[in-house]
Amino acid sequence: MTIILILVCLFILLLVGVPVAFSLGGMGLGMLMLGGFSPLMAPQAILSTLDGFILLAVPLFLLMSNVLLKGGVGRDLFAAVQAWVGHWPGGLAVATILSCGLFAAISGSSVATAATIGTVAIPEMVSRGYDRRFVYGLLAAGGTLGILIPPSIPMIVFGFVAEESVIALFLAGIGPGIVLVCLFIAFAMVHARFSDSYTPMPKSTWAERRAATMRALPSLALALLIIAGLYSGAFTPTEAAAVGFAAALVITAFILRTLSWAGLWDAIRDSAATTTAILLIIAGAKIFGKAIALYRIPQDISAFIAANIDGAVMFILLVSAVLLLMGLVFEALSMILIMTPVLLPAAMALGFDPVWFGIFMVIMVECALITPPVGLNLYVIQSVARASMGDVARGVLPFLGLLLLTAAILYVWPDLALYIPFKW
Repeated sequence: MTIILILVCLFILLLVGVPVAFSLGGMGLGMLMLGGFSPLMAPQAILSTLDGFILLAVPLFLLMSNVLLKGGVGRDLFAAVQAWVGHWPGGLAVATILSCGLFAAISGSSVATAATIGTVAIPEMVSRGYDRRFVYGLLAAGGTLGILIPPSIPMIVFGFVAEESVIALFLAGIGPGIVLVCLFIAFAMVHARFSDSYTPMPKSTWAERRAATMRALPSLALALLIIAGLYSGAFTPTEAAAVGFAAALVITAFILRTLSWAGLWDAIRDSAATTTAILLIIAGAKIFGKAIALYRIPQDISAFIAANIDGAVMFILLVSAVLLLMGLVFEALSMILIMTPVLLPAAMALGFDPVWFGIFMVIMVECALITPPVGLNLYVIQSVARASMGDVARGVLPFLGLLLLTAAILYVWPDLALYIPFKW
């Protein structure tokens, strides 16, 4: 009953327009005071949260992705992939998905991936006769690869909250990320096979392929540098983000010469604003998490699940339903910060690996990015394409189904996530 009352109060605060960070922090502080705990726990919780070294990766990855966005790297990646696969059935759609995957391996940001690739791909696909709703859904869903294919900002936050290895989470995201890319590509090709509205592209010449690939080569080298550094142990996630930001500056400002001073200033300003919002949400969620831990809510939920939920399948279905419902009103990081302390103890009590559960949560959070009314990727694509929200939301439905299918595959085959970090 207590958790229901707390969630109702939290929803009321959000519905009346109180920002997420202040809703979480205010609720946590109120719970501490009502429970007879010292309110000094709130600033102590904030201090212990924001001095974490791992969180430095968040602004650095944001800086890197925004510099790449302002430097037009997405355009070069899309042109290179298009030169190789554009003549396939649904080739532009396949090129879009692969470009989203490649940019996701650099940026760690879902919104940046959707905005960067969408700016280039939407006009090109629409001009070739692709159904507009399909195009909008493809780009909104393709952007979600930014938080599943490592590096991933939500994985960093989950690892911070759950006290799990971020590197292990990054490695665990590779298998599901590849499966999701393959499902998106298969759907795009089937859609093209049964649609006669689009115009196929001619096959690019070897000279065109060579020129496009050489243009995108520095960006591909950056992705390989980050991946190799992380998985070899040469970099921590924070160090990888710092190296990636420095390399992004060199690539866009000195090699490609596409980054202006104005673009750099815009990248810094946008990154600072986003970082401030994220850290405020993390601080508020830390106070809220401290309060629910002192109220023993996670233990009560674990006991309730043990007494009333019949086995692991029912638990996963319950978690999926809760996260899908929360995705209607919460954005990705808020869901991870609120629900991880509540759900993870119960999941571990049922025998789920915490790294596996983190990847499962990230996939379900991906669904939140493309479900109205708070799906950020929907707003990004609506803004880029100047489309109606209804068209974007309807276009994304098949891809939402593929995300849920990936979650089901992950449940049936846990080694899809656990093989690389622990058994390879």
